[in-house]
Amino acid sequence: MMHLFALLLAAATKQPADSHSGETFHDLGQSWHADVVDFVRFDVPKLVVILLMAFALQSIVKFFVNRMRRLADSYHGTQRASQLRTMAAIVRATCYGLIGFIALLQILQLFNIDLKPLLASAGVVGLGISFGAQSMFKDMLNGVFILIEDQFNVGDVVTIAGLTGTVEDLTLRSTTLRAGDGTLNFIPNSQIATVSNLTRQYSVATLNVAVDASADPDRVMALLKTVAMEVRKDDAFQNVAIADPDILGVDKINGREVIYPVNIRVKANQKDPILRALRRRVLLAFEKEGIPLGLPTSTIVMQAKGDPTLAQPPVSITGS
Repeated sequence: MMHLFALLLAAATKQPADSHSGETFHDLGQSWHADVVDFVRFDVPKLVVILLMAFALQSIVKFFVNRMRRLADSYHGTQRASQLRTMAAIVRATCYGLIGFIALLQILQLFNIDLKPLLASAGVVGLGISFGAQSMFKDMLNGVFILIEDQFNVGDVVTIAGLTGTVEDLTLRSTTLRAGDGTLNFIPNSQIATVSNLTRQYSVATLNVAVDASADPDRVMALLKTVAMEVRKDDAFQNVAIADPDILGVDKINGREVIYPVNIRVKANQKDPILRALRRRVLLAFEKEGIPLGLPTSTIVMQAKGDPTLAQPPVSITGS
């Protein structure tokens, strides 16, 4: 009898509990359903508008950056072109980062995430990071001064941090340098202490011609002047050379070797082609006029013994 009474009491007490649990899950489902409906009706349109505005702003920035790059192409080979390419790279990186940051803040507000504790935490974390990442701020500060002082631009050939190459990209954080062998170097701006810009305004193409001491110096300089002027007036280099060549005369004497420098002022970063043409014409002219080229002081030319009636080739011995 007592056992039956206990079973009836348990059944009586279990029924309200199950009913209360069912009502709780039902209320929770209704609440979630209402939240989802409200999010779809009110927040999703806002999210779409934010994303569309971010995409539109990004497209506008991309349009102006491409316009600046096309304008730079029209100023090909000038300092103005380098400045425009540099500004295009800076504007693109800065605007993209700013647009992404603002869009992220607006999206977080849609999900009812309180930004005040987040910003406060970010400030504390940023303060801690600043002590361990001082070089990053130094990179950005030095990058600002590089842009303000116009030390170099994209497309310039420079020597920085012991490396020489063409500047392919420039940001507030680092400089990307392409070496002559194709190596791509990423240099933090904080490591740039001295800048040697090899392509600012103009370059000087210098060719040191070594001639044997037996040659008449006046004849050699006259021939070099003639050859250099021929290169200067060549159709391929009329728009490259910006001044007549300068024959400096006898610059150095090393034993039987005499050095005659030839200088031609050319447009920035345009000296290699004209130097190749000048070397070729100098060799042809010296061979035609019978003027011997100079040999290093460590080279000794010996005539091999043999039949005096036969021409014997000279034997050269080069010392280390």
